[in-house]
Amino acid sequence: MIPNPNGSHQKSTVPKSDAVYRILKRAILEQAFAAGAKLPEDSIGERLGVSRTIVRQALARLNGEGLIEQRPNKGACVAHPSLEDGHDIFAVRRSLETLVVDSLIGKLTAPMVKALEAHVDAEDKARIDNPSASIQLAGEFHVLLAQLTKNAILSRYVTELVSRSSMILSLYGRPHSSDCAVSEHRELIAALARNDREGACKLMDHHIEAITSRALFKNSSEHDVSDLLAAYAREEGL
Repeated sequence: MIPNPNGSHQKSTVPKSDAVYRILKRAILEQAFAAGAKLPEDSIGERLGVSRTIVRQALARLNGEGLIEQRPNKGACVAHPSLEDGHDIFAVRRSLETLVVDSLIGKLTAPMVKALEAHVDAEDKARIDNPSASIQLAGEFHVLLAQLTKNAILSRYVTELVSRSSMILSLYGRPHSSDCAVSEHRELIAALARNDREGACKLMDHHIEAITSRALFKNSSEHDVSDLLAAYAREEGL
């Protein structure tokens, strides 16, 4: 509740376009909508009880993040990035997120550290209670880091890349435990808190490399046995 100047209270409201955006984004990343599926404004608006204008606003945000494609006279459809797109996305993300970490050294306050730790605690809890939410929270951790730099342009690009990365993971990634993300996030926070620039940058680089490995793991039918086992062998240090 938000207090009015006269002492009364009114309910805080979230813009409907934000709610529609979040619903569609989650449905896309959880593959409720298949890649290439059409997203008609009228059907979405009718189902969610909102106007086409509101749906259009939400779709514009999703288009900006690369999760959908909007084509003239054909409407919107779910994007279908290729593996080659995935390589490009993660290569750029790796560089930008290292820049995020470098920018935060010496600038994190105690409240900022607590906010990051609280977020990772939520990831850890969701890992057991709601795995799909855990994956979403893992991506939002990286967005939060970028926001803490106070660099609006850097934050915007990281947000877009995280969304695109999540789509790549949903399309091509192999199943994996979220334990690794939680532990790596905690290590990264600790390095940032002690102003360990070199350690934090190395941790982030390794973390994005691990995500990339999971995201760009092709279907086994495209590989021989040697290729198929290579990724697993690397993880075991063989």
